[in-house]
Amino acid sequence: MQTLRSVRQRHKNPLSSTTTTTTSFFTTTTSTAATSPILHQNSLQNPFFNKPSTTQFTSRDKVSNISTNDIVSSFKAWFLARNDPFLEQIFHILRTREGFNLESSLSQLNLFVTERLVLQVLNYRKNSPDVLSCLKFFDWAGRQKGFFHTRATFSAIFRILCKAKLMSIMLEFLETFLKQRQPMVRFYSTLVIGYSVAGKPETALQMFGRMRFQGIDLDSFGYNVLLNALVDEGHDDAFEMVVKQIRLRGLENPITHSIVTKSFCKKREFDKAEEYLRRLWGEGERLSGAGIAEFIDALCQDRQFKRAANLVEDLKKSNNIAMRPVYGVWLRYLMKAGKLGGALEFLKDKKIVDDYIADIFGYNTLVYKLIRDNRLEEVFDLLTEMREQHILPDELTMNSTLSFFCKAGMVDVAMELYESREEFGMSVSRITYNYLINALVGDVSVDEAYRVLAAAVDQGFSLGEKTISIIADALCREGKHEKLRNLALVALENKFRLKDSTYSKFISALCRARRPEDGYIVHMHLNRLNKITSRMSYFNLIKGFNEATRGDIAARLLIEMQEKGHMANRWLFRIVISSLCLRENSEEQVLRLLRMQLTRHEPSTLIFNNFIDAAGKAKKPEISKKVYEIMRITGTRPNLRSHIIMLYSYLHNDKILDALMFFRGLPFERRTSKRMWNGMIIGLCRVGRLDRALELFREMRANEIRPTMLCFEELVKLVCYKKKYSVVFSIIEDSALVYHRMSSFIGNVLLLNCLYSRKLFDAWVRSRNAENQTPLHLMLGKLIGAFSGCIDVSQDIEDMEELIKQCFTPNLYTYNMLLRRLIMTEIDEACDYINRIQEKGYEPNKWTYDALVHGYYKCGRSSEATKWRDVMLQKGYDFTECTKLLA
Repeated sequence: MQTLRSVRQRHKNPLSSTTTTTTSFFTTTTSTAATSPILHQNSLQNPFFNKPSTTQFTSRDKVSNISTNDIVSSFKAWFLARNDPFLEQIFHILRTREGFNLESSLSQLNLFVTERLVLQVLNYRKNSPDVLSCLKFFDWAGRQKGFFHTRATFSAIFRILCKAKLMSIMLEFLETFLKQRQPMVRFYSTLVIGYSVAGKPETALQMFGRMRFQGIDLDSFGYNVLLNALVDEGHDDAFEMVVKQIRLRGLENPITHSIVTKSFCKKREFDKAEEYLRRLWGEGERLSGAGIAEFIDALCQDRQFKRAANLVEDLKKSNNIAMRPVYGVWLRYLMKAGKLGGALEFLKDKKIVDDYIADIFGYNTLVYKLIRDNRLEEVFDLLTEMREQHILPDELTMNSTLSFFCKAGMVDVAMELYESREEFGMSVSRITYNYLINALVGDVSVDEAYRVLAAAVDQGFSLGEKTISIIADALCREGKHEKLRNLALVALENKFRLKDSTYSKFISALCRARRPEDGYIVHMHLNRLNKITSRMSYFNLIKGFNEATRGDIAARLLIEMQEKGHMANRWLFRIVISSLCLRENSEEQVLRLLRMQLTRHEPSTLIFNNFIDAAGKAKKPEISKKVYEIMRITGTRPNLRSHIIMLYSYLHNDKILDALMFFRGLPFERRTSKRMWNGMIIGLCRVGRLDRALELFREMRANEIRPTMLCFEELVKLVCYKKKYSVVFSIIEDSALVYHRMSSFIGNVLLLNCLYSRKLFDAWVRSRNAENQTPLHLMLGKLIGAFSGCIDVSQDIEDMEELIKQCFTPNLYTYNMLLRRLIMTEIDEACDYINRIQEKGYEPNKWTYDALVHGYYKCGRSSEATKWRDVMLQKGYDFTECTKLLA
């Protein structure tokens, strides 16, 4: 079988379940779970399995009185019961040996190769066969002296290849077999069966024609295999011809009846199918339960449930029909319809009435669905029942059991069984890995979850978005950033189907942990896989390298993100250029970045403005000026914003003379611009240059340029801060002339200054001019005098509110200051005033509660202060430093 060996070698990798990619990323993980000892058969008698399946108890209480070791021992014994030590030894050699070592190890077993032995090996764990090992053994057996493969052994290997959907191997196998003409009985019969199973009924018919030409015929088994393939591929004419041949030779049997029924069902000729079955039943023919199940299945797929149920009831009266397959179909459709309670009742009823025990597939499906619906008590009962009925578990059963323990909060039991998986010959499924990892993160440790994740990846599984996110969050939470980076790289190299937001989470977490280099590695892997890093990830990376003073990398990332189609905003330019400005030759590096921008984009005021603004914020006004000059040289005309940010670049860096020279040097039309004048005055106010600001303000008013309200507010705030109260009232009068009313901001500034000093009232007294007193001036005097306590007027809070409303519109800030004023005189009324604030439609803020707590502490009333402090903390507010000192 030399050719077979070459075929096997050619297809070795697709059959292997071992994956070697990216295992090196996980090699630093330490295993903390101990390997469980091998258990003996006497552990099967554990009372855990001897409880009747109908016992009613809740959740984990069912096993709460049994130790973890007893539970693990019971399940281990059940899982190990499916192992045949002799066959396990053969498969161990097949899995771990190659070439001469394989030949030598098998020879040392002194095997007497017979058809029975080969079938034993090939049919071992037929629900989930080790395909490569079966091929190796089939090859080896065919080369042993005195043994020739039979039709039965060929049929067995055909079924294995067909189940694994390895049709290409199977067809090559048949071609090789055809060329070598093996000296065996039923040569052509084997080929007909092989091509039929491989889904090539045309070729099978050709082989059938050859053998008939030579006077050889198929037996009943061969005819039925060919007939079934013709039905599957829809060859109706050939099907009718083969059926006639079977009937002429008297080879018709229950399997043939099943295939004919299947043919009717595929053509949706349900009436003919039922008529055919009832006729056979009436003639006393033996019917296959599988054939009836085929028809019941077709009716259920067509949603003819009532018709199917009636047929089942009629057929139950016959003793010639095995109802087990029929019940299996009915049970499957109950589960498919989501009627799990009905499925459990059906199983219980048929067990009592008909002594029906579901097959392993039925139990597995029901257990899986119950686990998914969190009906863990029923899962426990079914697992116990399977053990009591001596149903040997397969891989799906074992995986479901591990999932059950994870969801039941018994992850310790699940991990003990998981660590012993090699003893059982168990391959853990993707879903079970997800359950294990989620349970470990919640109940044990993220390190254990990470180790299990490594094993899942080594087996080639692509774990789900939710599981990866859960373990990533846990790694972030515990500061295990090395493992977080490795997890991201493994997900990328194994092409896990994760959302872009998940990779953004990896990069963001690494950057927050001050590991932007690791985040950059993840980003580079995304690039290599032609995945576009998200805009937010670029932001986090640039911010991270900025904090690490690596402006060169930050600048490179800025250019790259623009090339990927992401928009860079002003904030991003600020942090990149601020980082470059901390490096040597900062001007050269900033201008190089500017040139790169201009080569990739059309020159625009937006680009230049971003650079002027960022350099000014980085305290490099000289670079701002250089960029401004380059802007004019390139023919890009500066706009109003260009002038303002250039002006602010000087002002924010205390270059007042340069700012004034720049302002005076602007073209005439710009000098008359309202925004430029206002911007200059506001800028001077914000850097505390009151003298210059007032000088320009007077010049501005002389030029009949209208100030903005913000300009008036900034001037009043700075004047009050500098205690230059002599000029404040003329500014307020001017604002009232322009806007016909004083703003709330200006009014609040005046009240704040009155709260602590009477100097503002004294300045008002000095500013009185009997000849030119305006109503606003008089009203302000009354308000300032009353609030600072200099004028003896009504102290009623409502009267004070009315006085304020005559001057300006109050807001929450105003009411907070009224509260502070009230606390200074009548603290007992302060609590009620908070309710009044809420009635006015305002929600008290941090300053409201802080004022009240501060007042109570200052008066020595600690109990009231503590009560309001708790309210403040519940709302998420913190104290001011002054209040903390009193508390």
